[in-house]
Amino acid sequence: MKIVLASRNQKKIKELRQLLSTLLSDVEVLSLDDVGIMGDIVEDGTTFEENALIKARVAAGSGYIGVADDSGLTVDALGGEPGVYSARYAAKCNFAGDHDDEGNNQCLLHNLRDVPDSERGGAYVCAVACVFPDGREFVVRGEARGILLCEYHGTGGFGYDPLFFFPQFGKTFAEVSAQEKHSVSHRGIAIRAFAKKLKEYL
Repeated sequence: MKIVLASRNQKKIKELRQLLSTLLSDVEVLSLDDVGIMGDIVEDGTTFEENALIKARVAAGSGYIGVADDSGLTVDALGGEPGVYSARYAAKCNFAGDHDDEGNNQCLLHNLRDVPDSERGGAYVCAVACVFPDGREFVVRGEARGILLCEYHGTGGFGYDPLFFFPQFGKTFAEVSAQEKHSVSHRGIAIRAFAKKLKEYL
């Protein structure tokens, strides 16, 4: 069975392939490039679920099952920001630095500069949408709660991982192995829920 993942982010594709390979052994994960879907997908939803569905519907246009995730960080003290803007937070905030992972992290640290340790809670959130060529669709969600640190710890992972301290591990997501991270992460939780739901639909 082939599914098309609505992404060109190679790190995300690799991570999702790793997760799915242990849950659905007969699934081949293709990227948008693999099926010739070009151009950017406009993610103008206001929630992770809406954006995941927008992308999955485009992927399903290939004739295969379309799958997409939309994920990000929500910080309590910032009213849920960066939220759906997690990947482009530095640009949204007109941050002077680069508009990449480093810029996003620096923008977050800047916006949290006056927030005490006791109020730096937040959650990684992942919504995974699945759209079938016949129009059926569903969305699942996963969350992992943690604490946003004041400085980087670890060099692994990507995104906000060096700042995201997970109390159960006593480390950031950037300090643990991919296997450890997948066992508790927002994406790991959502992908396991997705795999279970997909089996019900097939």
